[in-house]
Amino acid sequence: MPSSLKLLVQSRHPLISIETRDEERAVQEVRKIAIELGRPLYEWSMTSGMRQLGEKGTWLPIAMLAGHQTLTLITQAVGIGGEAGTPVKKAIDALHVAIELPQSTIYLFKDLGPHAKDAQVHRMLRDLAALGDRRQSNIILVDALPLPTEVKRLTIPFELGWPTAEELEEVIKHTYTKVRRESMYEVTATLTRRDMDQLVQTLRGLTRSEAERIVASAIYRDYTLKPEDLPLILEAKRALLGSAGCLESVAADFTMEDVGGLDNLKAWLKQRRDGFSKKARDFGLPTPRGILMLGIPGAGKSLCAKAVAADWRMPLLRLDPGVLYQKYIGESESQLRQALAQAEAMAPVVLWIDEIEKAFASASAASADGGLSKRMFGTLLSWMQDHRHPIFIVATANDISALPPELMRKGRFDEVFFVDLPSAEARASILAIHLERRKRSPGIFDLEQLAAASVGFNGSELEQAVIGSMYAAFQEGTEVQSRHLFEEFAKTRPLSVLMHEKIEELRDWAANRCVSAD
Repeated sequence: MPSSLKLLVQSRHPLISIETRDEERAVQEVRKIAIELGRPLYEWSMTSGMRQLGEKGTWLPIAMLAGHQTLTLITQAVGIGGEAGTPVKKAIDALHVAIELPQSTIYLFKDLGPHAKDAQVHRMLRDLAALGDRRQSNIILVDALPLPTEVKRLTIPFELGWPTAEELEEVIKHTYTKVRRESMYEVTATLTRRDMDQLVQTLRGLTRSEAERIVASAIYRDYTLKPEDLPLILEAKRALLGSAGCLESVAADFTMEDVGGLDNLKAWLKQRRDGFSKKARDFGLPTPRGILMLGIPGAGKSLCAKAVAADWRMPLLRLDPGVLYQKYIGESESQLRQALAQAEAMAPVVLWIDEIEKAFASASAASADGGLSKRMFGTLLSWMQDHRHPIFIVATANDISALPPELMRKGRFDEVFFVDLPSAEARASILAIHLERRKRSPGIFDLEQLAAASVGFNGSELEQAVIGSMYAAFQEGTEVQSRHLFEEFAKTRPLSVLMHEKIEELRDWAANRCVSAD
């Protein structure tokens, strides 16, 4: 079956626009189509000028003879008739070429958008669009930035998309072979089929050249491509893509072992760990969509988002609701759409929406914002329902009264978990984790008694108690002991005491509506 771009070319659309930063892949696709259709292909950029694709697959430069518009291929330093040829580098001259050359030709223009603001260039494009049906030629505009509105209206857009899983696997194999051929050292690979699928998923959202550079860096590090390279490749992707707009790229520097308690949630996540793999797709499983975690502040909801990303070897993006809302009409909705589009481009990814009720606080009731919250909420719900990208959403919320009921139905999220205060066993585990992270052996502490003395403490309060006890011991000039922790517990009024009524109300609401995370 022909590609949709090939169909556009065959249908004689005079102006086709491709907005992408993967220029090399766009050129390869157009070149393949020209060869398949047996049609001449001419390419223009401001640096290389106009070139024709030759019979042997090489690019032949085009020049204008001095004093007139006759065209010739430059095979030597001197043009036809002994006159020196002038390379066709100006946009307006290149468009003249498109008019003068034979019909049924494909023209590829790189970064013509900025030149289209010139009135003469704009007029030429309109003329070419009008002549398109008679000349049966196509002009394909490949730009990294959006085209000016007046030019965009003349074109039919084509979405190139990102490299497929098959293309990325080909890039990995090609890069490995290339490094192995060029290196003076022995290069090996120890990836299993599962590791290869995981690596392909990690590289999604990158261009072919970006993927090639990241894989080459991983191989050159120790001349081996191995499973241990996957976290390094993931970090390289995170650093390469960075952050923009409302999305913040967060380092997932926690593991599931760093989360105390929450056994039900951990088991659920472990069961779906390979849900984005090719094996799962071949088995007929839909990809996991996400979870909503309701619960008491400080109980570990945000920590779980980081742990999921680290455990599943996926980048973690945090959507900051505070930057969504802008003062100009339409800008807030645009911010949200841009954030979701960026998440799609970086997929597979864990998208963490922290305190989701703050972003859409007015969506469940009458508000004074002119319906903005409801429109924003509708945009998010539609996207959550319809998107087919490998994106796992982790949404956290502390105040369920502000959440519209339609957010919590099945289909938006795979499951809704309630994160309660940690049990005695979980408190002992959390204390052990924080002591061990600070290079203290948990075995020398009376964890059972400490857990009994910290009833009502959440995970954050237990961590602060460990830090406070270490400061107390440091001031005394002694090593931290259990007594220092007991003293910290005695001095602290936990959130469960300060917000007792609200927490009980939250527990009552979640009793028959949510799955317990512990």
